[in-house]
Amino acid sequence: MKTTTMIGPLLQGFFVEHLLAHKHVSPRTVSSYRDTFRLLLQFVRDRTHTEPSSLRIGALDAPIILSFLDHLESERHNSPRSRNARLAAIHSFFRWVALCDPESVGLATRVLAIPAKRTDRLLVQSLSRVEIDAVLAAPDRSQWRGRRDHALLLTMYNTGARVSEITALQQAQVQFGGSALINLMGKGRKERSIPLWANTAQVLKAWFHELEDTHTSIAFPSHRGRQLSRNGVDYILQQAVSRASSHCPGLTGKRISPHVVRHTTAAHLLQAGIDISIIALWLGHESIETTHVYIEADLATKERALEKLAPTEATPLRFKPADSVFAFLQQL
Repeated sequence: MKTTTMIGPLLQGFFVEHLLAHKHVSPRTVSSYRDTFRLLLQFVRDRTHTEPSSLRIGALDAPIILSFLDHLESERHNSPRSRNARLAAIHSFFRWVALCDPESVGLATRVLAIPAKRTDRLLVQSLSRVEIDAVLAAPDRSQWRGRRDHALLLTMYNTGARVSEITALQQAQVQFGGSALINLMGKGRKERSIPLWANTAQVLKAWFHELEDTHTSIAFPSHRGRQLSRNGVDYILQQAVSRASSHCPGLTGKRISPHVVRHTTAAHLLQAGIDISIIALWLGHESIETTHVYIEADLATKERALEKLAPTEATPLRFKPADSVFAFLQQL
């Protein structure tokens, strides 16, 4: 049975009702999904000569989706990771389609069966304690901007916060007292509280006192009193890394993004013996499997495990197949 539902109302319901009203996804997720469907609808229009406003959901069957994914890699030179991110957005849409348009369940099932490509799993990168200390000390604290940058970078390292969490941070989210802490709002509107080191609390208290005359509620405003952008935070970090590289050669040539600072927080917590489940809560990970990548990347943890493993003196025996079927499998 050919599905005839127009795609326009389905897309509108997906973005407005499902993503924003039901799931409360971040603006970054909305932008990523929006760009996916812009590319997809443009691709389908070029292939079928049908404008998106006249397109029916039946035109987005598995073969055209597969052609679109191939187009991303072959003509737009997207990496497999980017291709998988576009496919994830399409899968999310068709799960919505299956729920609200029963006529399209068969179509949705075929699209949802399209697998993601396997990609290389790279080890996460982090900085050593000497390197992160050099970066934190780099801003010129005799200047207003330098004091802001130092407070911002120190807070990022203390909390392991995402860039979106740092740029949106309000002064009211920081609590001082016997145990200073920051309340962060992460992905999926999940709130978590992170304790602050005494040094971080002292720096933030002094910085917020300096902001009193600006009448802004933002923790780390721009020089115009507005919220910093992602690029603004990255620029602050790159300036600090550039300054620190002159007396910390280990930083030279490294690609250090704000997310590397987050990785550094996790790596140093792990090296300090903090349980991985606590680190997952610290970073706001929904699944502990996400946090497991830090164990894979941390050589010191592996070395400690190796020290506990006593070497065996026995020579391992080789498997010798005693059956023709086993012999066949052994040859593969």
